[in-house]
Amino acid sequence: MKYAKTPIKLFAFILVSVLLISFTFYTYQICYTPNILVGKEDRYIYIPQDATFETVQKILHEGEYVQDLISFSFLSRLMDYDKLVKPGRFILLGNMNNIQAIRFLRAGEQEPVRITFNNVRLITDLPEKITSNIALTPAEFEAALAGFLAGDSRGFTRENILCMFLPNTYEVYYTISGKQLVERMYAEYERFWNDERKQKAEAIGLTPIQVSILASIVQAESVKRDEAPVIAGLYLNRIKNGIPLQADPTLVYAVGDFTLKRVLNEHKEVESPYNTYKYKGLPPGPINMPEIFTLEAVLNYKPSNFLYMCAKEDFSGYHNFTASYSEHLKNANRYQQALTREQRIARANQNKK
Repeated sequence: MKYAKTPIKLFAFILVSVLLISFTFYTYQICYTPNILVGKEDRYIYIPQDATFETVQKILHEGEYVQDLISFSFLSRLMDYDKLVKPGRFILLGNMNNIQAIRFLRAGEQEPVRITFNNVRLITDLPEKITSNIALTPAEFEAALAGFLAGDSRGFTRENILCMFLPNTYEVYYTISGKQLVERMYAEYERFWNDERKQKAEAIGLTPIQVSILASIVQAESVKRDEAPVIAGLYLNRIKNGIPLQADPTLVYAVGDFTLKRVLNEHKEVESPYNTYKYKGLPPGPINMPEIFTLEAVLNYKPSNFLYMCAKEDFSGYHNFTASYSEHLKNANRYQQALTREQRIARANQNKK
C-alpha cells in the first residue's frame, strides 16, 4: 500500500505540471502572440461616440482586424478596457498583440485627422466640407457656429463670419466637438492676423475683416495670381476716392445666379447691399472664402493710379488696367468686338456639325 501511493502522487504531479505549463503557454499566447491584423498592413479604426465594448467587438470582427476575438475580449475584461472604451480614430499596427492593442485603445491615443476646405462661396457650403472627415455632423457644426455668433463680441456677424475661416489643411482629432472646432478656427484666424498683418491692414485703412471682404472680390475677378496685387490696388484707389467699386462678381453674388457669365444693365439695378454699382464701399460680407494668397495680395497691394479694368481681348485671363475712363471704354470695346468674333466663329463651327 505504501508503494501504491507513489504512482498516484507522480501522476498528480505530472498532471498539475502539464496543466500549469498549458495555462502558462495559453496565457503567453493570448498576451503576446500577434493577434491584430496578422500578416496585414497597418489600418485605421474608427470608434464612434458613445460606443460600448460590444460595438468595438463588432467593429474588430466585421473589419477583420482581430484574428482571435475571444482572447482579445477575455484579456480586455481583465484589463478593464470593456469599461474604458474611448471614441476616436486610432491606428492599429500589423501583428500587434492583444496587450499592445488594448493598452493603446484604452489610453485613447488618437491619430489626428486632416480637414481641408476651400472653394467655399457661401457659409451654407462650409459645414459639409469642414466635417467630411470627422465624427461631427454638419448640423452640429452649424449649431456651434450659431452659438459662437450669439456670444461673440469680436466683430463677426452672420454676413461676415466666412472671413474667420482660412482655407488650409488642419489636423484635429476625429472626436473634436463643434465648439472646439469653431474655437480652433478662431485661434487659427488670430494666429494669421499677427501684429505685422494688422499694421498693414491699418495702413490701408481697413480692418482684418474688411481685408477679407476685399480679398474675396479680388479673388473672384481674376484667376491669375500675379494680377491680384494690381486689382487690389485698383479697388483701394476707388475706395480712397469715394468711387463705387462696380465689381461685377458682387452683382453675381447679389443676383444669386452663379452661372451668370455676363453682367447686364438690368443686373446693376438689383436692390442689395452687395450691389457695388449702387452702393459705395465694401459689401457687408465676403462673396467667397478668400485664399491666403489673396489676403496677402491685398495687404501687399501694388500701388498705381488705376481705376478701371477690363478683360484682355486675347482671352488670356489677364486684364487691361487704366486710370482713364476714355481709355477704359476703348479697352472694353476691343474686348466686346473680340467676344463677338469668337461667338460668331463658335456658331459657324456648330452649324458645320
